[in-house]
Amino acid sequence: MAEDWSAEEVAATVADYFAMLGHELRNESYNKREHNRHLRSILRGRSAGAIEFKHANISAVLIELGFPYIDGYKPRSNYQELLRDEVTNRLEGAISLQDVAAEVVAAPILELPVMRSLADVIVPTPVRDSDRREVYERRQPSAQRLSRVNYLEREARNTSLGRAGELFALEVEHRRLWEAGRRDLAGRVEHVSNTQGDGLGYDIHSYDTAGQERLIEVKTTNFGQMTPFFASKREVAVSEDRATHYQLYRIFKFSGSPRIFVLSGSLRQSCVLDATQYRASLP
Repeated sequence: MAEDWSAEEVAATVADYFAMLGHELRNESYNKREHNRHLRSILRGRSAGAIEFKHANISAVLIELGFPYIDGYKPRSNYQELLRDEVTNRLEGAISLQDVAAEVVAAPILELPVMRSLADVIVPTPVRDSDRREVYERRQPSAQRLSRVNYLEREARNTSLGRAGELFALEVEHRRLWEAGRRDLAGRVEHVSNTQGDGLGYDIHSYDTAGQERLIEVKTTNFGQMTPFFASKREVAVSEDRATHYQLYRIFKFSGSPRIFVLSGSLRQSCVLDATQYRASLP
């Protein structure tokens, strides 16, 4: 059985991850293999796989803190408390990293990305690691440990990004139906959040190739596919009431190379829903 990581090993690994994350947020090139090789020269006896696993643990902590993560390191939540402490403390002091994250999540979308083939854009729904649900529910960080700014929630409020994602999904729907030979239905696709308002619980009224309704809610992020999204009470309710027609299009890596995975039916069935705020009324 491998020994637990020491405080020195954890600190070196978190520092390396933060350096890579800074490059990624700034769209600067870097080499993950070189970073891994350098860490192995410092952490004697730790394998490349062990270091990658620890980087995946760091991704999980950052997501829980509402901060962007490196997409190449899929979050794994079975981590040491020591690791969470190190990530939390280092993030609080990483002012320049927080600044660039704030710029990224608030940046306006000036033009839509170029549409590629549907086969490239629409990808399978990611599968969570088998241990993730159990550990995630057991290890919710306490309120005092959370970052003061939830950058993922702030990105979700970026109306420019949200609007651009809806327009991209609208283009995907037109092309999907057009290429399937249902040009009649393609012409009937409606951007209802624009024409009827955003209170319906979905953004696009579309159809499958058999002519059945498809109610599409669009959630867009510039970060990786495991980035949490935020759903309103209305969206969750509609996904349950009209489950056979409801689909959530999760667009990720939007400004770089956008891809979409689809969650069908009730969000309570396809996701783990956590309450993020409460309405308080006087008794």
